[in-house]
Amino acid sequence: MNETKKAPVHHKKPAAREEVAPATHTAPAHHAHPKKAKEKVKDNSVKYYGTGRRKEAIAKVWLVPGKGGMTVNGKTVPQYYCGRKILEYRINRPFVVTQTAGKYDVIAQVLGGGVPAQATAMSLGISRALVVANPEFKTLLKKEGLMTRDPRMKERKKYGLKRARRAFQFTKR
Repeated sequence: MNETKKAPVHHKKPAAREEVAPATHTAPAHHAHPKKAKEKVKDNSVKYYGTGRRKEAIAKVWLVPGKGGMTVNGKTVPQYYCGRKILEYRINRPFVVTQTAGKYDVIAQVLGGGVPAQATAMSLGISRALVVANPEFKTLLKKEGLMTRDPRMKERKKYGLKRARRAFQFTKR
C-alpha cells in the first residue's frame, strides 16, 4: 500500500485579544476625492442653477455673477467643444437674447449624449438659470424657443430588426 506522508499540522493557540476602542477612520487630506472636496467648500456668493437635457445629454449649470468666463467639466468652452463655433453660438444664445453677455460666469457639468446634444442641453440649463436670476427673462427666452426642451429621443430597437426600423437585407436567391 502506498502511504503518503502528510505534513504535521501545528495548532496554535489564539493569542489573548486586547480590547481596543474602535477607531474612527479618517482618510488623509491627499486621499480625499477632488470633486467631493470642492463641493464642501462654501462661499457666500450668489449662484443660480439650471438643468438642461437633450437626447441622452444632461447639463448641470451654475451661473455666478462675474465677467463672462465659462468652464465645462473643468475646461474652457473652446477646449471642450474643439472650437466648433456653431456650438459656442448655441451656448451663448441665451446671453445674447437677454443682453447679459459678460455678466455671469458659467460653471457647467455635462455628461452623456453626444457633443452637440450637450451644447443644446447646456443652452437650456443656462436659460433656466437666467430665469431663476431674473423671472422677466422668461418671455424673451420663450419667444426665441430657448425654454423648450427638445423631446426627440432615439427610438428603441425592435426584435427581428437591425435597429429601430432598419430590417436585415433581403436576398431573393
